[in-house]
Amino acid sequence: MTTAEILVQVLKEKNMTCATAESCTGGGVGYTITGVSGASAVFWGGVISYDNSVKRDLLGVPEEVLLTKGAVSPECAAAMAEGARRLLKTDFAVSLTGVAGPGGGSAEKPVGLVWFGLSSPSGVVTENKIFPGDREAVRTAAIEYALNLLLNSARREGN
Repeated sequence: MTTAEILVQVLKEKNMTCATAESCTGGGVGYTITGVSGASAVFWGGVISYDNSVKRDLLGVPEEVLLTKGAVSPECAAAMAEGARRLLKTDFAVSLTGVAGPGGGSAEKPVGLVWFGLSSPSGVVTENKIFPGDREAVRTAAIEYALNLLLNSARREGN
């Protein structure tokens, strides 16, 4: 079974739901989850917040965070996840914001850096990973990592 199939199964068993807030993956996590038959029972939707205005206006990322920390930051990832969970009224929401490349990286925020946020009944946590490879490799790895974050949280927090 794929990670997405296991995620859908676990969420169904626990009668819980999830949502996404994606930037650098452009909806890839939601696409992967909805590829699983029966996902409509547990996946409410997602926000593709590629532009900062969507992060701010729809997900509620504070302008101050975007100006001082940037879109690729733990503060932004946390606010994105919380915003998606609040907006879509789910048990869990995962967010991704990063630099998929090939351009756009810096010494502080290199190509391949992705920040993740996970909002759950227990609160919000963030973590980052730097994935190697080209744009597609970074995006693919980030999608799988986000699915695992949701799955592990659902297994811990479920009924």
